[in-house]
Amino acid sequence: MGTKRQFRIWRGDADGGDLQDYTVEVNEGEVVLDVIHRLQATDAPDLACRWNCKAGKCGSCSMEINGMPKLGCMTRMSTFEENETITVTPLRTFPIIRDLVTDVSFNYEKARETPAFAPPPDLAPGDYRMQQVDVERSQEFRKCIECFLCQNVCHVIRDHDENKQAFSGPRYFIRAAELDMHPLDTRTDRKDYAQTEQGLGFCNITKCCTEVCPEHIKITDNGIIPMKERVVDRRYDPLVWLGSKIFRRGQVPQTSVTSGHSPGAVRSSAAGGGVHSHAGGSHDAQAEVQAQQGVNWHREVPHPTAPAVDASGKLPLTELTFDRAAAPSPFGDDVTFPLPPEHLNFAHPDQDKPNH
Repeated sequence: MGTKRQFRIWRGDADGGDLQDYTVEVNEGEVVLDVIHRLQATDAPDLACRWNCKAGKCGSCSMEINGMPKLGCMTRMSTFEENETITVTPLRTFPIIRDLVTDVSFNYEKARETPAFAPPPDLAPGDYRMQQVDVERSQEFRKCIECFLCQNVCHVIRDHDENKQAFSGPRYFIRAAELDMHPLDTRTDRKDYAQTEQGLGFCNITKCCTEVCPEHIKITDNGIIPMKERVVDRRYDPLVWLGSKIFRRGQVPQTSVTSGHSPGAVRSSAAGGGVHSHAGGSHDAQAEVQAQQGVNWHREVPHPTAPAVDASGKLPLTELTFDRAAAPSPFGDDVTFPLPPEHLNFAHPDQDKPNH
């Protein structure tokens, strides 16, 4: 004979809802999902809840139990006190459909945007060969069951819905890291893509995603941090920094920066056509021409009046709309050393004075 336990379950839809109290019988060895199924069979036949395998491998029954994102099928009732009221709510980061079911299509959209595995074109599928050490590097990330608990708990999108367009989230950071580690993947822009398109720079490695992962994947330590380090190696090399200091002494008069990640990005004057500069998103043609000729220290740089969005309406992750003539954004293109003149965004006031 089971014992009676108190449950509070969120009921409602996109228009609103509230927590409703239930008293339900719980037997030894049961999990939260068992209790929800019993409620569906007794007091709440219209209670909506996703589930599939009931073995912790499909990721369908993601929910928040007492405020913690968990899998209903892997949360044992024995972990709660007998007199404790158990609160079950839907994932809070995603739009409500009904009761405990949320619209997680955001994650599938990000999955479609992620470039697929690209093997060598001259290698047949049956001829793939890898060293075991290479397999072990990325094998951990293949354990992901796409429960999206890591996506749900990530505060970048949980607390800021406007970030969803520019931020893929931890699940797809480890996908990018996995492919970047893959010895047979021929794409060399995984790191650039993670930074400029997936929003890797927004992640401040609080490790919330790692804490809630039911497969115990070290998302932050083994995936996100190494990827960030590889991005930094290319973008913030001390030689590049030294080169920028040297050239800022007034050797080159150009003031444009380059970025080729999106249509809204800044383009070099050498590229010709559709030039944009540190005038940013002002769309002032005269200001753009003036900016290409060098820094005019007597003019006021126009403030941005429109976002520099690409054809799909997304803001690029480069800081294109700054309101002063200064160094290029750290989110810009990789640069080589020595720096080409057209990549500079600084000119010394005395650079054109003759040397005596």
